[in-house]
Amino acid sequence: MKKIRVIIAGLVCVSLTGCGSFGAGAGTGTGNNTNILGSILGDVLGAATDGQTIGNILTSVIGIDKPSQSYLIGPWKYAQPGVAFTSENLLAKAGGEVAATSAREKLIGTYQSLGINATNTFLQFNEDKTFSGKIAGKSISGTYTYNEKDASMTLKTMFFSLPAFAKRTSAGLSILFESKKLLQILQTVAAVSGNSTISTIGDLSKNYDGMRMGLDMSR
Repeated sequence: MKKIRVIIAGLVCVSLTGCGSFGAGAGTGTGNNTNILGSILGDVLGAATDGQTIGNILTSVIGIDKPSQSYLIGPWKYAQPGVAFTSENLLAKAGGEVAATSAREKLIGTYQSLGINATNTFLQFNEDKTFSGKIAGKSISGTYTYNEKDASMTLKTMFFSLPAFAKRTSAGLSILFESKKLLQILQTVAAVSGNSTISTIGDLSKNYDGMRMGLDMSR
């Protein structure tokens, strides 16, 4: 565990060094830069207290671990809320996993209030580019497209078209949406407006720039 924390700290330091002088031209000295760096690393590593979080710090960004087309094929069942970031900056990734953990915890209550669980929420992707499944027991089906280069996908149903991203995870697969699109899905499931779904997802999208939310799924 200690070794992993040291490696991550080193990688973040390298990233900051490679991004140019931290505060150069603004009248700040080396001492201030060191203090800022120390504070950032302290916040990031201090929050990453469990093995799963530390292991995911460098991989919780969309575009890393892109699944192949063949990997998508088959059944997937809901495991937990999915969260990932669009930024590829190493420091954003490190801080992003800490934020992702917090955001995921906040989404759990929202999903539970809508009745989303492993027995009534699942998806099946087929080789002929069709998909089917249920979200909180509500049936969903249609066609999909997938681009292996950037892991982007589009789910097309009779009623709407949803742009999304696929991300391979240690547990399986994440299907991630922009906050407004996720809200569209959950509002359709709930068939109501003005509930906690709106406030939770809206607040998260404002607080965490570049975050995508959706479903973490497993076989």
